[in-house]
Formats: sequence, C-alpha cells, structure tokens
Amino acid sequence: MKITLDTTEKPISVKSLFADFTAITKARLAVSVVFSSMAGYLLGFSDANPFSWVTFILLGIGGYCMVGASNVFNQIIEKDLDSLMDRTKNRPVPSGKISVKNAFWLGCLLTVLGIGILYAINPKTAMFGAISIFLYTSVYTPLKTKTPLAVFVGAFPGAIPYMLGWVAATNNFGIEAGTLFMIQFFWQFPHFWAIGWFLYDDYKKAGFFMLPTRKKDKKTALYTILYTVWLILASLLPVTGFTGELKLSYISAAIVLLVGVWMLVYAIKLYKKMDGPAARKLMLVSVSYISLLQVIYVIDKFIR
Repeated sequence: MKITLDTTEKPISVKSLFADFTAITKARLAVSVVFSSMAGYLLGFSDANPFSWVTFILLGIGGYCMVGASNVFNQIIEKDLDSLMDRTKNRPVPSGKISVKNAFWLGCLLTVLGIGILYAINPKTAMFGAISIFLYTSVYTPLKTKTPLAVFVGAFPGAIPYMLGWVAATNNFGIEAGTLFMIQFFWQFPHFWAIGWFLYDDYKKAGFFMLPTRKKDKKTALYTILYTVWLILASLLPVTGFTGELKLSYISAAIVLLVGVWMLVYAIKLYKKMDGPAARKLMLVSVSYISLLQVIYVIDKFIR
C-alpha cells in the first residue's frame, strides 16, 4: 500500500501565530482602548501621585490583556453568527483558524494575566477591569440579538478605559474619573449607531439590530445628533471648575468645542442624507474625535 504525505498543509510559523493573535484580540481596537487608558493616566498623575513608568507600562499590558480577553470570548460566543457576516466570517474562530477550545484557554489566560497585572497597580483598577470583561462578554454580547438596548449596556464597559487610567494613577474613583467615564459613555452612542447604520445589512444577517429604532430612519439619526450634543456638553465640564482636579483651560475648551462641532456636523449630515456613506464618515470622524479630545486634555494639563 502506497502512502503519500499531504504537503499542502502550511506549517505553523511565528508570523501566522502573531497574525492570528492580533486578529482574535482585535489589536487595532485594543491599542485604541489602551491609548484611552494611558491618556487617563497622564491626566491623573500629580505631585501627590507621581508618574511611574512601571505603572504606565503595566497599565498598557494589563489593559491590552483585558480588551483582548473580552474580544476572544466575544468571538467564541458569536462564532456561528460571525460566520454569517461578511465582515466577520474570516475571523480566527468562525473561520476555524483557531479552535473554540484554544480560544477559550487564550481568553482565560489573558483574563488572569490582565486582572493580575492591573491588581499589581491597585485593586480598584483590577476591579474595574474585571467589571469591564464581565459586562462585555456576559451581558452586552448576549443582548446584541435581543434588543437595541445592547448598545446602552455596551457603553458601560466601553467607557471604562479612559477613567481606568485615572484610577490607576490615583487609586481613587471620584468626580474626575466619573467625568472621564461620562465623556466616553456618551461617545459610544453616535459611534456605534453610525457603525450599525452603514453595516445594517451585514448585521441583519446575524440578527443584530444595533440602531435604537431597529431601522435606518430619521428618529435614529436624530438620536445620534442628540447624543453628540450631550457628548459635547460633557466634554466641556472640566472648564467649569466643578470636576475636582480634572481641569481644562478656556483655550483648550474652545478647541474641544470646535472638535465637537466638527463631529456634530457629520451627525447632522447623516440626518440629512440618511445613507451608508454618511454613516461611515460619521464613524471615522468619531474615532478621530475621541483621540483628539484625549490628546487636547493631556496637552492642556502640561501647558496650563
């Protein structure tokens, strides 16, 4: 009997493993979340809570582990649904590149590492990190096929990273951390509704209805405008002097307002045009907006 070897199977390489790891942990998303946490840390350190490179690096590593774990568990839970959508069917778990079992152990490892690393900073930081994973995987993810309120629930873990950096720096959750949380909380709605709009047909294949009315209508577009206004107002709170040690100069507040109006213009364009391209532009502007806002806050602290 003649035995032939299958030479078509590609050998596993470090490059392919790294590619699968970055895909399953959604590296670009995770890095943006870590950026938020680090911005929060830079806002939080002071003479009373001096800057520490060790803490700063631990926050970055621990934060990535926590976000990565959430994304891994999300892909396990939504494996069958992801295979129905064009934008997700090639992800490592639904495509079979990584088995559910291996993905589960990776998620567990990242969770343990993440909580352990954040606990080394302080227990409060680890607690909020753990809450974020729980809400994202155990509440938000299952709700996505049940109700549009999933976006509201998902806004809580989504808003934690910015204030997590402040808690890491100060070991305290007060008005300052609460304000950072509120800013990122309101940002979630126009951002994810824009995504839900231009990916509506793809989401529909898996039974996801992320828009507040379940439809691409004027009411949804109006909600997007209203939450963008709330976001702008929340972002200006530090200039009032009522947010404790979190402050913002008048000049920086004016710049923050202009950046907010820039995003609002695109929300209004969505209301007028009611199409996918307008929603996609709003999504891209919202990503730029939140990064710019965080940079402005940090720069203002150092030049004030």
